[in-house]
Amino acid sequence: MAAKLSYWDYVKAAFHRRVPVPLLGGMPVNKMALAALGVLGIANPGFWLLGAAAELSYLGLLSSSARFQRLVQGERLAERAQDRDDRVQEAFQKLSRHSQTRYRDLVSECRQILGLAADEGSGDVLRGLRTGKLNELLWLFMRLLTSREQILNTQARVKRADLEENVASLRKRVEAVDSESPLARSLWATLSIQVKRLENLESAARNLAVVEAELERIEQQVRLLREESAVSGGPEALSSRLDAISSSLTETSRWMDQHADLFGSEETSEALLGSLPKLPSTPLEEPPPAPRPSRKQQME
Repeated sequence: MAAKLSYWDYVKAAFHRRVPVPLLGGMPVNKMALAALGVLGIANPGFWLLGAAAELSYLGLLSSSARFQRLVQGERLAERAQDRDDRVQEAFQKLSRHSQTRYRDLVSECRQILGLAADEGSGDVLRGLRTGKLNELLWLFMRLLTSREQILNTQARVKRADLEENVASLRKRVEAVDSESPLARSLWATLSIQVKRLENLESAARNLAVVEAELERIEQQVRLLREESAVSGGPEALSSRLDAISSSLTETSRWMDQHADLFGSEETSEALLGSLPKLPSTPLEEPPPAPRPSRKQQME
């Protein structure tokens, strides 16, 4: 949810406001006027006082205007929506083909729901509220898909059988040495690490089951909503059912935030864990073969 704008935010927006000028585009007229008065003030300091008074009046009147405040709020919401859309597109490209298909299918279902609502002649306000709720649902679905693939990647990197075998081997080695020796302390530390890794793997498996169930629940709820919208119920009934779905998914979002160590918080998920940089090369990595010189270079 967007943070509430303060009066100071409106003042800053008014100060940096650009005015569209034919053939020139948006021009910082306010700043240009201040610069002009500043130059004139060198010859006559009275222009500085005049400029200060005019600027304070301009900022005060514009910042207090309800119309201007609504305009600024709309621009901030549009920027936030565009930013969210860019992040969703970035996240979508990182998903596997199977996950992309699931997300695309859910988007198609949501668009059908909005199309049915438009056929019922609902007003722009109600349609906008429904669109917002469906977008929140799609965002949660994207978070779940991203989390699902993170867990699957972790499970693919760690072989449970090898880890269990290593833990069992370490337990035997610990039992075979003097418990007060440095070797025993080192083995105990390694054993604790491996046991923790095994516990994390078990926790990931449990969380994966919950994620899969939540993904399926969202898909089935959207399908049911589309079917009900097609056969019965007016715009108010559709909005009421969307409210119920949003309330039921609040627990899912809260559960994911409680497991931020695995899924990341919502803020981290919105950042979508951007692509990690490549590790620097090490001596173990063979350098790529140098290109063979051309015949002309060999002659030279």
